Amino acid sequence: MLVVEDERPIADLLRMYLTREGFGVHVEHDGTAGLAAARKLRPVACVLDIALPGLDGTEICRRLRESGDWTPVLFLTARDDEVDRILGLELGGDDYITKPFSPRELVSRVKAVLRRTQGPPEVDQVRTVGPVTLDPARRECRVDGVPVALTSTEFSLLAHLMNRPGRVFTREELLGSVWGYAAHSGTRTVDVHVAQVRGKLGDAAAVLRTVRGVGYTADA
Repeated sequence: MLVVEDERPIADLLRMYLTREGFGVHVEHDGTAGLAAARKLRPVACVLDIALPGLDGTEICRRLRESGDWTPVLFLTARDDEVDRILGLELGGDDYITKPFSPRELVSRVKAVLRRTQGPPEVDQVRTVGPVTLDPARRECRVDGVPVALTSTEFSLLAHLMNRPGRVFTREELLGSVWGYAAHSGTRTVDVHVAQVRGKLGDAAAVLRTVRGVGYTADA
């Protein structure tokens, strides 16, 4: 696990709680060193503070995604601003948590991100809706046979919808089932990720249909 946090007491706290849960933890205190560590160590997940010296957390994430590195990223930030949170998600982040925070909640969020990387347990076979095909075992998404790169959260969201095509899921249901936490954390997260998935699916984006006032469904 890579933690990039310039406030040393917070970094030490995160190291302690993550180590207690059995993770090996590498800590960096500035963005440039954090990016280098992410590329060298290939961690199972990254916890990135947004406000960092050198490169900020969103820039680290952007550069990783541009290079084809889809390591799960959880943003840690003192900025309780929806614009900052949405920007982080749009750049390929999987989740975020704002300071002050509960270390136990952060560990729980990290575990949830890693579970999504492994795939939702209820999806155990290849699924096809319209031109979109998902292979959960390989964590592969294809549109008309062409691979589409998705983050772990984007893949899990699409898989959850495609597992029951035509079934309409509320935002609250998706937040609980895919992200693994309560709706009070903000259903805007779901909307941002659906928009991201649609953008990557291109002409096949229509398979994700918005049901106004309710939520989303996968429908050919």
